[in-house]
Amino acid sequence: MSSPSEIQGEPLHGRGAPNAEILRASPRLFDNPVLDKLSRVHWSMPLILYTPVVAVLVWLSLRSLSPLTVFLTAALGYGIWTLIEYFGHRYLFHAEFPGEWGARIHFLIHGVHHDHPSDPLRLVMPPLLSVPIMLLALAIVWLLFGFPLGYAVLIGFIVGYVGYDMVHYYVHHATPTTRVGRYLRQVHMVHHFRNPDAYYGVSAPYWDAVFGTRHIPPAASSETHHG
Repeated sequence: MSSPSEIQGEPLHGRGAPNAEILRASPRLFDNPVLDKLSRVHWSMPLILYTPVVAVLVWLSLRSLSPLTVFLTAALGYGIWTLIEYFGHRYLFHAEFPGEWGARIHFLIHGVHHDHPSDPLRLVMPPLLSVPIMLLALAIVWLLFGFPLGYAVLIGFIVGYVGYDMVHYYVHHATPTTRVGRYLRQVHMVHHFRNPDAYYGVSAPYWDAVFGTRHIPPAASSETHHG
């Protein structure tokens, strides 16, 4: 995994820094005013919506399972989320769909975020999208694990999702002071402004190391070829 200093040392904006107003713009996505309003969400919404859900799942899990079993199974659920985050970002969010409708779908799913990455109301997943995903996850977990084990899987899965949303907002709108925070921000800015085919893991960039999607700065690339 590249070090923060290596990433920081490479210019992110190859063709000049984007206009700050464009980066923060929040364009209308739907003609329907209700749908358009629902496409915007405050960063705290995932915490408000899913913290009580996680609390209930913890209670349900501990009624039948040992704390160690709950912890280990929740860790599995978290791992599952991080893989979905990586592969979803890589193969769904960055997919090029054919035709005019395909371009529209791509823009709605992720293109708008790359065009306006600092829009504060479109950095976390709106409930209109996250709730169906969680219901689908619930059905799949029920089929694969059953309950009560599935409750613990969902704990890790939902915590992973909320963590992803919080990290995503943080790297766009905060100035990290820790080494980890600075690294997460730097690699995500590389994804936005230098190489959109790198660093698909927002909260879990270690998968980019595993699957070979880290960004190699030109200087490092030249050294590799001549070494």
